[in-house]
Amino acid sequence: MQAGLAGSRDPGERIHQALANDELTLYCQPIVSLERGAGFPIAEVLVRLRAEEKALLPPGEFLPIFEHYGRMPELDCWVMRKAIRHIARGSRIARFSINISSQSLAEAAVPKAIAMELVSAGVSGTALLFEIDEADSLARLEAAKKFARAIRTVGCGLMLDGFGRRSHSFAALKALQVHFVKVDGSIVRKLLTDRRAETKLRAIQKVGDAMGFKLIAEMVEDQDILARLKALGVDYAQGFGVCEPHPIERVERRGARAAP
Repeated sequence: MQAGLAGSRDPGERIHQALANDELTLYCQPIVSLERGAGFPIAEVLVRLRAEEKALLPPGEFLPIFEHYGRMPELDCWVMRKAIRHIARGSRIARFSINISSQSLAEAAVPKAIAMELVSAGVSGTALLFEIDEADSLARLEAAKKFARAIRTVGCGLMLDGFGRRSHSFAALKALQVHFVKVDGSIVRKLLTDRRAETKLRAIQKVGDAMGFKLIAEMVEDQDILARLKALGVDYAQGFGVCEPHPIERVERRGARAAP
């Protein structure tokens, strides 16, 4: 088995094998409440690919191959099924967020598969959030709106990722009626060195208060930024300065159920 996909003689066959043989594994990264300060009310589900000698490949090594071959909807559904079955076995974390690719937004079969899996596993839709990148939502706004409507119908929440990275448009927020917004790391990382970053963050907070969504600061890398986020009244934080990604079972052992 190749350690990487790009170097494989047939990357398409390799990713097919990975899906067919369950050669992927779930990791997750907690999102902490800055108000409550205890437990992991939300955790973002991540995926790794098993390679040679028990090595695990990070997403950057294999997601581009899935995208190239148009297999992201299959991968997204694999992650969704595994996450729901994990929840069904009993979870100490209240909600898990799952990333949805641009390709999956355009697939009507994806929200149907989510609904069927929830019913089959006996899991409430409120246990899941689906995370859509702002750039993907703007590029495929009509598809994103249809996905959002379908997801809300079964009780799942929505999260917009990377907000403020490229534009200051609120089109996606208005169209999708999201429950959470992740403030892009390009803003968060500059909070202590650039007043414009704090101005942007405060503006997003005002919009959140008006529209009813909660803020998550992503890419929080140190305690000084974490302290500043608390002082500014940001709701949640995620990043290596909070907690690194770990296998989902390991995070479960540290997590505590709390309402987000």
